[in-house]
This record gives sequence, structure tokens and C-alpha cells, in this order.
Amino acid sequence: MIQSTKTPVAFVDPRAEAGAPIEDYNLTIDLTAGPATVGLVANGFPDSEKFLDLISDALQAQQPHISVRRWNKHNASATISDAMLDEVVAGCDAVIAAYGH
Repeated sequence: MIQSTKTPVAFVDPRAEAGAPIEDYNLTIDLTAGPATVGLVANGFPDSEKFLDLISDALQAQQPHISVRRWNKHNASATISDAMLDEVVAGCDAVIAAYGH
């Protein structure tokens, strides 16, 4: 006769409690209202620019009056530089940041 030596499996939830309160996100620009400039910021991974090409095409197909400006930080492990951030904020009504891998 074989005896079972199995130990019960315990599942651990790896999620931590939220460290900051959850804030509601409210879109503050109506891209259907008229001309707007949308900034697309790539993180530096090769696929991030390809992904943003698709985003740009989709945006402009839905809203032809939207103009698109692009930036690439060229270093996925670094934050956006202050100079680039200032340029993005000054030149755009809305911004999409993309992370490729």
C-alpha cells in the first residue's frame, strides 16, 4: 500500500496594498471638437515607434484634423529629460507615451 505524502498547495496573492489613493482619470480635451496636436512619446525600444505609427494612423483616420508630433527618449531605463518634457508640454494638447519591448 502506498501512502500519500502530498502537502496541500497554498496560493499566495503577490499584489500589495495600494500605496497611493486611486484617482479618477478625466479626459480634459475633446479631440473631436477641432484642431488639436497630439504628442507621441516612444520610450526607446524599437517596437515603441512602430506601435506609435499605428496609433498615429488610427487617430488621424478617426479625427483627420489632429496633427501629430513625435519624440523618442532613446533610453527605456531613463525618464524623459526636462528639456524634452518642456517641448512636449508646450507643443501638444494631449500626449500618448508608448512602451515597446
